[in-house]
Amino acid sequence: MFDLIRAAIPVFVLCLVLEYLSFRFLPDDDELGYDLRDSRTSLTMGIGNVIINLGWKLVVLAALAGAYLLAPVHLPATNPLTWLLLFLADDLAYYWYHRTHHTVRVLWASHVVHHSSRFYNLSTALRQTWTPFSALPYWIPLALIGIPPWMILLQQSVSLLYQFFIHTERVGKLWRPVELVMNTPSHHRVHHGSNAEYLDRNYGGILIVWDRLFGTFEPEGQRVRFGLTKNIDTHNPLRVATHEYTAIWRDVRAADSWRDRWGYVVKGPGWSPVSAAAVD
Repeated sequence: MFDLIRAAIPVFVLCLVLEYLSFRFLPDDDELGYDLRDSRTSLTMGIGNVIINLGWKLVVLAALAGAYLLAPVHLPATNPLTWLLLFLADDLAYYWYHRTHHTVRVLWASHVVHHSSRFYNLSTALRQTWTPFSALPYWIPLALIGIPPWMILLQQSVSLLYQFFIHTERVGKLWRPVELVMNTPSHHRVHHGSNAEYLDRNYGGILIVWDRLFGTFEPEGQRVRFGLTKNIDTHNPLRVATHEYTAIWRDVRAADSWRDRWGYVVKGPGWSPVSAAAVD
């Protein structure tokens, strides 16, 4: 099966080089640019993600194929409306996948990898999880409504390819109608911000309309501070990949009750019995 992401690797490399050169020869004091160690970590995380997915994609394909066999109808790939439905359904699935991976801590432990850089450039887009296993359930419904599995995987790749190009400081705000509908570098910079007003905002993949509909949209205003609210001071890929799982395990072991242990796993990042009591 054709893998769009692996085929696009030369394009990724070329764009990284061009963006790096743009910072080198057209510097902007308001932009962070590149850090060699940080970018090396991001590239290592990306390569690891590709290797892991070589095997995991077979599991995903098998699960989608099983769900597709159970579908009451099979939508034809030759019908343009099937592709339109796929585009909208995939982007909506991505929105909820992305949103829950920010608001459920055990899911955040996988996704936090992508937010662990304090820089925002095209190499940051390649900083991907080594534990992609929690994404599958969000796309099973697409197969159950009759969309062929190969189409689902292709659209996922299209979405990831699009999102690569919005990880940049080099592009400001775009034409207003585009900013209204599409996820753009400006919108996604907000998503990567650790500023209080930017936390848990702009989850969209290709479209930003879901955020506008579900109340999670925030426009870019104040300068974005990239990274985590509590940054990890390491460039070790293994620690980047696992640090939040380790933190969850540490909190669970120290908890005084099963209710608190459960809370540390399924509540949002930053939850604690103390913070819960303060809210109550």
